[in-house]
Amino acid sequence: MSHPDLRFFDQATVYVRAGDGGNGRVSFRREKFVPLGGPDGGDGGHGGSVYMVADPKLNTLLKFQRRGSYLADSGKPGGSSSKTGRSAAHLEIPVPTGTVVRDAESAEIMGDLVEPGQSLLVARGGTGGRGNIRFRRSHNKAPRIADKGEPGDYREVVLELKLIADVGIVGVPNAGKSTFLAAVSAARPKIANYPFTTLTPNLGVTDLGDYRTLVLADIPGLIEGAHSGAGLGFDFLRHVQRTRVLIHLLDGMSDDPRSDFSQTMSELALFDDQLATKLQVIALNKVDLPDAAEKFSNLMNEFADSGYELHAVSAATGQGVYQLLQMVSQIIPTAPPEPVLDEMPIYRSDPDDESFEVTRDEDGSFRISGHKIERVAGKTYWQYDDAVIRFQRILDALGVQHALREHGVKDGDMVRIGDHELEWTERIS
Repeated sequence: MSHPDLRFFDQATVYVRAGDGGNGRVSFRREKFVPLGGPDGGDGGHGGSVYMVADPKLNTLLKFQRRGSYLADSGKPGGSSSKTGRSAAHLEIPVPTGTVVRDAESAEIMGDLVEPGQSLLVARGGTGGRGNIRFRRSHNKAPRIADKGEPGDYREVVLELKLIADVGIVGVPNAGKSTFLAAVSAARPKIANYPFTTLTPNLGVTDLGDYRTLVLADIPGLIEGAHSGAGLGFDFLRHVQRTRVLIHLLDGMSDDPRSDFSQTMSELALFDDQLATKLQVIALNKVDLPDAAEKFSNLMNEFADSGYELHAVSAATGQGVYQLLQMVSQIIPTAPPEPVLDEMPIYRSDPDDESFEVTRDEDGSFRISGHKIERVAGKTYWQYDDAVIRFQRILDALGVQHALREHGVKDGDMVRIGDHELEWTERIS
């Protein structure tokens, strides 16, 4: 039997780019009878940063399948009369609560958004360049020098959604999890009779009375080999990690419910040994059917011998369901809090890192690689002699000039720094 593609989009890769800083301005006052006044070039505005923000109204990552890139605005350039350019607004990208954000290149965790409104910086906006008014000195009262704005950070991030629910309903395919959720809440999952019926982890809210509620997650059915990625294995297990208590639903019409139980427990433990130790309530479903009802007594004794209590329920008729939910609500306060990953913000590189490397390109040119030196090169106005002289002084302060000489650089050699090509000269004019 064919079925529609209902796969839950719980993982997506997104490209984000922060805004560049605005360029600083080289400008001089224009006053009557004063052909060239002092410097008055203003600073550029800062580029907008990109933040992921947890939004409890969202429950899937589907929109990121349709839009894969987000760009923040850049800052405005500085103006004359010491006017600072306008800084760009930060870009906030709503994601579902329970989203884990990873750097796509390193796979490092950047943050775990578990609280509504929680935000995470994923790309830092570039700082605005300084105008020439900032470079006025007693020995240089008319500097023709300014900084270009700093480029904003950019990266690909992987979003992984882990459902946040009090209770996860687990079991093999066709155990009746979707029917159970539909019976106890306003959720209306799509249900049919074939393996992997539920390709979407559905959320439902159950009213227990006295202003008490339970949030339940019907999670895709498990098959053997899920821990190694078979079927929807990783999708299934990722969602189970979030829940505090499990309702382990067994199919009363299965040939061997005990074997189904063992298979599910094994897959949980193989993926994460903490999953198999979660508090759980075990229930045999479909006891309204004669064959399942006959199995219950024997199964109850077998589970009791292993230290488990087995409950009889029928999602179709409601038998035993309310009592089961009341039991679960009493267990939840005793369960450990849901796991929260430590937030570990990371960025492409340390902006204060002054390390660099000198290598040779295939054409014999020299290449200088390093975060700070490439950042300074990107901020330099090469058309102004004052700016070039300042850049050469920075090369000397960082030890780049010495390193180039050790590598045999000579007058006239080409030196590349980022996207810039410079002709080497020992003279500073």
